[in-house]
Formats: sequence, C-alpha cells, structure tokens
Amino acid sequence: MAAVVAVVFFLLLVLLLPETPNAKSKFVVDENILEFHLNLEYLEAEFFLYGSLGKGLDKLQPNLTGGGPPPVGARMAHLTPLIRNIFAQFGAQEIGHIREIKSKIGELKRPLMNLSAQSFATVINQAFGRPLYPLFDPYLNDINYLLASYIIPYVGLTGYVGSTPKLKTSISRKLVAGLLAVESGQDAVVRSLLYERAMVRVMPYGITVAEFTDRISALRNKLGRNGIKDEGLVITSNNLKIKGKWKGNILVGNRNSLAYGRTPKESLRIVYGSGKEQVPGGFYPRGAEGTIARKYLINKD
Repeated sequence: MAAVVAVVFFLLLVLLLPETPNAKSKFVVDENILEFHLNLEYLEAEFFLYGSLGKGLDKLQPNLTGGGPPPVGARMAHLTPLIRNIFAQFGAQEIGHIREIKSKIGELKRPLMNLSAQSFATVINQAFGRPLYPLFDPYLNDINYLLASYIIPYVGLTGYVGSTPKLKTSISRKLVAGLLAVESGQDAVVRSLLYERAMVRVMPYGITVAEFTDRISALRNKLGRNGIKDEGLVITSNNLKIKGKWKGNILVGNRNSLAYGRTPKESLRIVYGSGKEQVPGGFYPRGAEGTIARKYLINKD
C-alpha cells in the first residue's frame, strides 16, 4: 500500500511540475508559425465565403475575427450551382481551420485584406506583364473565380509544407498535417476543375485557361525569389515527370512528385505582390498579423 501511495504521489508531482524553459520555447516557436498561417486561412475563408454566399466571417462566425477589420471589396460571385456549392464547402472548411488554429494560439486579429476585383486584376496584369482590358474580374463567372482561387490557396499549401520541419511539438505537427491534407484536397479540386477547361479561352481575352495558370505560377516563382516551386496545368518537356507522352500537370510537385515548400518570407513576397517580405500590399495592404510577419515590417529599413 505504501508503495502505491508513493507512486501516485510521484505521478502527481510530475503532472504539477511547471513547464521547463525548453518546453515553453518550443511552444513559442510553434505558436509563431501557426499565427503566420492563420493570415492565409483568413484570406481563403473570406474569399470562399463571400464568393459563394455573399457574406463572410462577420456574419457567419464573428467570434473568429479577433476584432480585425472586414475585407475590402469582397462580394458574391456569379457562379453555377455546382461551383457555388463546392466553394461554400471550402468556406466552411476554412472556418474550421481558423477555429482550430485559434484554439491552439489564442487571440490574433484578422488582418485587413483587399479582396476587390482590382486586387486580383493587379495580379493578373503582373502575370502577363501588361494590362488586360477589360480588367480581370474574379467574381464575373465560374472560370474567372476558379482562376482567382488558383491564385490564393496554393500559397498556403506550400507554406504548410515548408513549416512542418520547423515545428517543435507533436501537437502542432499533428495539427498542420490535418490542415495540409485538406488544403491539398482543395488545391486538387481547383486544379481538376481548371484542367477540364484547360483549352477553353477566357473571354474576352482569347487566352486559354492553361496559359493563365502558367503565367500565374511563373509570377509566384518570380515573386518568391527561390526557384521553381509552382507549375501551371501544362508543363514543358524539360520538366516532364515521364518523358515523351504527357504534358498535363493536374497536380504540381517536384521531379519525384513531392509537394514544394515555401518559407514565410517567400509566402509574404507573393501575397504582398511586391516580391519583398518587408513591403506590404496586394491582398494585405497593411501587412499580415503575428510575430513573424510584423518582424519583417519592423526591420524593413
């Protein structure tokens, strides 16, 4: 009996011991990384929710905004029932992602985001190296909305791949694995829907869907400034996974079909549209929130 009491007492002491400084530092590292990714989850959530339902977190889950400002320029897109249903599901998934991340890190306010048609038109003009007329409108129809959706989620996906090796705790690694699985699924759905339409010409520009994706991917590689980590729906013979027959590229990956990873710096360079992690703009006019993103803004000089 005395032995049992001693064992129980010992276990209680272990449970009640304060966290070691090392454990706390590990948690801080993970918290900063998860904070960073929450910025991208907010972007996806608001774009998918507004595009499919005409309303965002302020109406659907105001408790998840952290008191941050509503997005600028977001609105309901002109979508067919199937596409609307798919993106409404995506929006609901993003709400779950935000809820789960916030349960691990505490409060972080939603950043100011620019989801206006002009913001997407700027990206498309950058991708083609010239202004398209009329300006590209992501909310105009199915194809435009799918192309706009091609612009956003893949950055988050590669960010999760890049962050995984840096996570210190099993809890965070499990969370990111779950997030990455669903983000990858969303990206696969978007690419598949675009792949079906690859040779369709986007009106009134007369440019194929495939060329749009190639240009967008090339722009992200350029802004990220760290080599090729992005590919459109059709690849050149130099990059063929299996030489000789197929030039389709329904899923993107390296020569062994492993997903590419991006650092927070690379991700910010892309979503800011500036090619510089210290210079906000694009979808985040005032910059992203959290320790990692704000650090770059503070040190921009």
